[in-house]
Amino acid sequence: MTRAEATEAAPNVQLTAEETKKIKDEIGIGDSIHETAVDGVVIDSKGNFSVSKEELSVLRAELACEFPDDYEYLSDAYIKSVASKPYSKDPTVRRPLEYAMEKLTQVMQWREQSGVLDVMDLVHLANGSPSAPEAVEQPEKFVEAKAIAASLNIASLYWHGLTKEGNPILWVRTNRRPWLPDVASDLKALYLLADTGVNSMPKGVTDFVVISDSSSPPPPHPGFLIGLLKALVRGYPDRLKVLISAPVHTIIQAVMKLLLPFMPGFLAPKIVLMGSDTIGPKLEEMLMNGKDDIPTFFGGPVDHDALYPEDYYSTNRGEGNLKFDIFGMIERLQKEKDDFEAAHPEKSDL
Repeated sequence: MTRAEATEAAPNVQLTAEETKKIKDEIGIGDSIHETAVDGVVIDSKGNFSVSKEELSVLRAELACEFPDDYEYLSDAYIKSVASKPYSKDPTVRRPLEYAMEKLTQVMQWREQSGVLDVMDLVHLANGSPSAPEAVEQPEKFVEAKAIAASLNIASLYWHGLTKEGNPILWVRTNRRPWLPDVASDLKALYLLADTGVNSMPKGVTDFVVISDSSSPPPPHPGFLIGLLKALVRGYPDRLKVLISAPVHTIIQAVMKLLLPFMPGFLAPKIVLMGSDTIGPKLEEMLMNGKDDIPTFFGGPVDHDALYPEDYYSTNRGEGNLKFDIFGMIERLQKEKDDFEAAHPEKSDL
């Protein structure tokens, strides 16, 4: 059976009630710190409340006290965004400051527990010589570093460009995803990429966009998918603006069927499945330069493969096994950020 034939049959992934409860507990569904829609109220940016400079200073000071090494990771715009949302228990009022601090603390704790703070160091280790002292003296860490580099090398995930509103875009190439993934390494690579996107957001921008070419996905791997969902809910709440997947595929429908029971109410509406005939106009509407930014795999003129080729066509970036051009990606994204901020100075005041 060919890969194309195999992916036509959507796998039936079944979880027991005990497994479902365990996953919900792990993700945090049902915790007081997670928002859901209340009585049909739809919360958007126009429904947010104001946050004073003094309140922002209080939140910033508490974060600096509890997380002195990482508190600057959260921008003022993001802190204000979290604090300005209507309260889930009474959407006519703003979240209490203590509630907002609880959500922000959760993010920072997840960052410490997930190991995301050390992943870029591991990438540098993997990119160096196997005979370098830091590699020889830390053999277990070097093995971990090479595995993360291997996950990046498949180039199934990368940042490229901004939307018209300044949101960084994470592109997903499902046809490059492995059938038997190294889940631990894939998730660490994902955390690193997510942090890269967050750190490359223009001032005043607090969320990113994901666009997936889902024409030939592998069978869903529950471990990776649940880890991805946990990262979105625990580590990057309110960061996803929208995830667009095209074309509609039986495998993607199976993925949604698996994940929907574990999604908080605010997350599910952000995932949009589109057909091949509608994705082009949607991208033209969203992308910074309209149709001129649409990649070739969606019928546009931009060849993403020139920057992010498959592993087989890539060359090593250093003396190690890293082939994915993460440093070039960061440099290009930073330039996009700088250009957007120069063109939209009013965003800096948000």
